Amino acid sequence: MERGLMWLPLLGAFIWLARAGANEYQKLEAYKRWAVGFDRYKYDIYSVIGIKDRKLSWGKPTKGDPKDLQTFSLDRVKQITLAIDNNSIDLANLPASGKQVNIRFSLDDPSESIEIPFTEVQMAAEWTKFLQQEIAHT
Repeated sequence: MERGLMWLPLLGAFIWLARAGANEYQKLEAYKRWAVGFDRYKYDIYSVIGIKDRKLSWGKPTKGDPKDLQTFSLDRVKQITLAIDNNSIDLANLPASGKQVNIRFSLDDPSESIEIPFTEVQMAAEWTKFLQQEIAHT
C-alpha cells in the first residue's frame, strides 16, 4: 500500500507533462496553419511572426489562431534595435542571455513603437539583422 502511494506523485507528474506537451503541440499545429501564407515566419513561446510583401504580422501563440495579432508595414519603420532587459544591444557584442529579450521597432510616428518578445538572444539577433536588411532595401 505504501509503495503505491509513493508512485502517486510520479503518476501526477507524468499526467501533467503529457497535458503540457499536448498543449504545446496544439499551439505549434495552429502556428503551422497560420504561417502558410508568409514568406518568412517564426514560432516562439512568446510570439509568432510572419512577413509577406513588406508587411509584418505578429501575435501570441495559442491553441487556436494567434491572439492579439498586429500587422504593420516595414515601410513605416525608422529603426529596429535589439533590446535586452530594456537596454539597446550592439549586435556585435551579444550577451549570452537576458530576462527580457525584445525586438524594438521605432515607427515613423515618434510616439509609436512596437516590441516583439523572444526567448532566445541569438534568435532575436538573427531576426533583428534580417529585419534591418529588409528596411534598408526600401
